[in-house]
Amino acid sequence: MVDQMTLEEKVGLTGGVSLPNGCSGNIAAIPRLGFPGLCLSDGGQGLRATDAVSGFASGISVGASWNKDLTLNRGAAMAGEFKRKGVNMLLGPVVGPAWSVVRGGRNWEAASADAYLSGVMAAQTVRGIQSVNVMASTKHYIGNEQELHRTPAGETAAVSINIDDKSMHEFFLWPFQDAVKAGSVNIMCSYQQLNQTYACANDKSQNGLLKGELGFRGFVVSDWSALYGGLEYATGGLDMGMPNASRWDKNLVQAVQNGSFAESRVTDMATRIIAAWYQVGQDKGFPRPGIGMPKLVTDSHTVFEGRDPKDRSTILQGAIEGHVLVKNEKHTLPLRNLKTLSIFGYSANTPPKWTAAEDIEGSWTYGKAAVLGLNENQTAIAPLGTLFGGGGSGAITPATSSSPRDALVAKAAEDGFTLYEGLGSNRPSVNPSSDACIVFGNAWSIGRTDRPALQDDYTDTLIRTIASQCARTIVVLHNAGIRTVDGFIDHPNVTALLFAHLPGQQSGEALVSLLWGMSNPSGKLPYTVARSQSDYGALLNPHTQDGKNPQADFSAGIYTDYKYFEKKGIQPRYEFGFGLSYTRYHYSAIRIQGPLGNFHRKWPRGRVVSGGQEDLWESIATVSCTVVNRGPADGAEVAQLYVRIPGTKAKQLRGFSKEFLRVGQSMRVSFVLTRRDLSVWDTGAQRWLLQRGRYKFYVGPSSAKVPLRTTLAI
Repeated sequence: MVDQMTLEEKVGLTGGVSLPNGCSGNIAAIPRLGFPGLCLSDGGQGLRATDAVSGFASGISVGASWNKDLTLNRGAAMAGEFKRKGVNMLLGPVVGPAWSVVRGGRNWEAASADAYLSGVMAAQTVRGIQSVNVMASTKHYIGNEQELHRTPAGETAAVSINIDDKSMHEFFLWPFQDAVKAGSVNIMCSYQQLNQTYACANDKSQNGLLKGELGFRGFVVSDWSALYGGLEYATGGLDMGMPNASRWDKNLVQAVQNGSFAESRVTDMATRIIAAWYQVGQDKGFPRPGIGMPKLVTDSHTVFEGRDPKDRSTILQGAIEGHVLVKNEKHTLPLRNLKTLSIFGYSANTPPKWTAAEDIEGSWTYGKAAVLGLNENQTAIAPLGTLFGGGGSGAITPATSSSPRDALVAKAAEDGFTLYEGLGSNRPSVNPSSDACIVFGNAWSIGRTDRPALQDDYTDTLIRTIASQCARTIVVLHNAGIRTVDGFIDHPNVTALLFAHLPGQQSGEALVSLLWGMSNPSGKLPYTVARSQSDYGALLNPHTQDGKNPQADFSAGIYTDYKYFEKKGIQPRYEFGFGLSYTRYHYSAIRIQGPLGNFHRKWPRGRVVSGGQEDLWESIATVSCTVVNRGPADGAEVAQLYVRIPGTKAKQLRGFSKEFLRVGQSMRVSFVLTRRDLSVWDTGAQRWLLQRGRYKFYVGPSSAKVPLRTTLAI
């Protein structure tokens, strides 16, 4: 097809156009060749800016689920709605930011603060999305770690995120590599500078690392309006500008015609785009681009149903498994034999409204009343409604939703207990006959700005006020990121705490299922909760250097989150991988097989395929253990494998498996370790090195609780 295109047609593929639809971006059709064009739309938690669609659990909830199969199904279910609405590309999943700034405003869109967990979930999401003929756009490449100074403003340049070579390979690039290996046909480059060059024009990162070292054969699209220059962006590896490429379109044609730019590169750009279209199967039977995406949903239009009833169980299960129970004392949960339940807090009700708004991204904004009327300025909480998702380009606009209050009212009617509500009061009094109290709070986050803090005094005070009057106080936090809890957690009457994260449209139904034990909590933290914000050290805040060329140096390497805490000897409040259940699991009988394969080779020798050198993925060892459910309830346990590589100062996640076990059931769980899993990046040789030495392996239910240990000499 590309061979039949004129130069102008090839260039036309490389930049967006404005069309009368609600797509985030459009590529024009080439009717004479049967190419219908492309519709690109947000986002990674569900299709927004349209009607008749669902709201899925957010990235942070995906990470908290630790469920690979559920993540695959979620990707397919989401993408199915995009397809039925005529959207060719789903702008997700997110693996950058990598949570290296704890207060980062967009951390919640990604699965985890750990590169391994984030990479596995991104790969599963990509596979799910593309299994139903929709393109995945893995983003934001690379170093999009803070919202502060992320774009140029006047004479001030965007921040330069400066990442050393070892940190790049072992941490920041890691999940992108997983996504490329999974077949992601698109990568979205980010707004900020990377090592003094804008990311979307960065030859080293795009041509050298992505298209060279990782063997990426798809196309690179800019984040919206991140094309700040002209032909140097095309030379630097960018293939498509969005929402347009006005800085290069006519200039690109002229440059080819006058011999200053090679037409072969234009052909390469066009080929990568058309190849992706063919690769996912959009050349046959795909709906017309943008058919279900009205320009403005409040105008008269034909409604195209995006939802499929069979996906409802996936949406609900995603909400359930994204909850993490971290405290449960005095047999508080599951709830039984209630006569009176009292509920408090601002994060229980459905937000007052959804607002159809026209802005640069054509989005629906989360009802402004729910965020104090501030859509672009950050607030710590959303005080007038529960959080189904976060804000910005990753926001969701579900057709229906179940808030915690809605679900609790229905449960009270079903079971016959009395439900007292003090949701609107700042200092409520508790009915003394209450068998239990639930306090709902949240932690809000939105793109374009970083979070102001990891806690807020208002919510902590509200919780303590209720706890002083109620012997069984359950706290439910809808948190768009890490939320510290030392302002209330040691109160003797705070007997249970659930991190609900951002559950999507089935929030209330999921919560009731967990509170009453119809579902057994199985989520685990995809991040570390510190006792104090200061425990995160230099990782806490975005870099705020003044001047016209702000700089942010990231040289922590792998030592972020739990690896930072282990290296520094800091005891967290709740460790990475932690989560309680209504049952008990026992680990035993660890075994290791290996070394296997070509372990005697220090360096990989294979050819470069999608994902890098092919022998990076060969098996070097297998670790196995037995997990038994010794408790009173059926449940699912996440067995976690950590590795201490010679010369490193902390162990790191290198395998996990979530298995459902009935009461008394045992299961043998295995973890396959690849050359990549056990290697370090050698900056001198510019290759992955499988070191000689003794590797230590740890298996258990969290990063801090690893009862099984073994070693392997290589």
